Amino acid sequence: MASSRTALPHAHDVVPVELGARRYDIVVGEGLIAHAGRHITERLGPRPLAVVTDANVARLHLDALMASLAGAKQMVPPIVVEAGEASKDFAYLERVVERLIEARIERSTLLIALGGGVIGDLAGFAASVALRGIDFVQVPTTLLAQVDSSVGGKTAINSRHGKNLIGSFHQPRLVLSDIGALDSLPGRELRAGYAEVAKYGLIDDAPFFAWLERNAASLLAGDRALRREAVMRSCQSKARIVAADEREADVRALLNLGHTFGHAFEAETGFGSELLHGEAVALGMALAHDLSARLGLCPPDDATRVKNHLKSVGLPSTVGDLRPRDWRTDRLIEHMAHDKKVKDGRLTFILSRGIGRAFITTDVPIDALRALLDDSIAAAARR
Repeated sequence: MASSRTALPHAHDVVPVELGARRYDIVVGEGLIAHAGRHITERLGPRPLAVVTDANVARLHLDALMASLAGAKQMVPPIVVEAGEASKDFAYLERVVERLIEARIERSTLLIALGGGVIGDLAGFAASVALRGIDFVQVPTTLLAQVDSSVGGKTAINSRHGKNLIGSFHQPRLVLSDIGALDSLPGRELRAGYAEVAKYGLIDDAPFFAWLERNAASLLAGDRALRREAVMRSCQSKARIVAADEREADVRALLNLGHTFGHAFEAETGFGSELLHGEAVALGMALAHDLSARLGLCPPDDATRVKNHLKSVGLPSTVGDLRPRDWRTDRLIEHMAHDKKVKDGRLTFILSRGIGRAFITTDVPIDALRALLDDSIAAAARR
């Protein structure tokens, strides 16, 4: 296994997530994987430890993490699962929980999730149910996980009916986001994560979106200072929203911008490598702005600006950017009907009054939704 690049242990910033007694820190910097043991012990004390990761991440970062945990008073052998969205199911959840119980974990055991969003979701859900709940730490290694899924306590596995339909709210005790880990990401994974970064600008921070328009190319090309700034600003946005609405009763639903559309396209492609989550979110955000413009809510120029920016960084912004497929409007709407955000039988959408002005609504005319999807699919067929 290759070890993660190290850096000075003090080279980090801290974003607090203020949730009263469940308050925790997001630490952002370099060398955090190699110094994870110190950060965990300083904040949470000496604890029995267990690690869950996937095979790809294990090859890159597990040695460095385990070396940093060498002084742990008790260590469960690392649990390594297959990489990919297919690992977010009941079979893998059972495998992880049974391995933990077999190793005789205690309620004081701290579970470390080393990996991207799949591992964070799977390990976090396992932590929420093992022994009726144990603590866990997120060590996200992808851009998407660092700016989104590792923060806020949403943990879940997928159902055959849809994405993340089986899960719980279980906040981590600490998040360690090592910017150096992003160097090992394939370009496609990095771009997929970038979609979630852009989301924060589109929700309520137009100046941040403008900053991204100026800096995205360099950020994606490898500029660590820009990556760190983007992760910090994204985490500050999410921490603020989560602190205001931990269990998504109100404002936290804004974080689902692009997801109602995106999850439908993910479901239609089988939650596999054909369409990554971040790619689906990018397409969903473009469609949400298109729908907003059609309904007279959003300036058409803003909808065009969103699509142009996503396209400029290599993300899908139209159905025609996806792999050709027999897309059907009825099937996509059916997938949306299984979305966990459905309320009183009505679809919930995050729409926009302009860049940085997203809002929540259940008042989307079904005819307008159908027309948007029909037109988008027809345009893709003509390409």
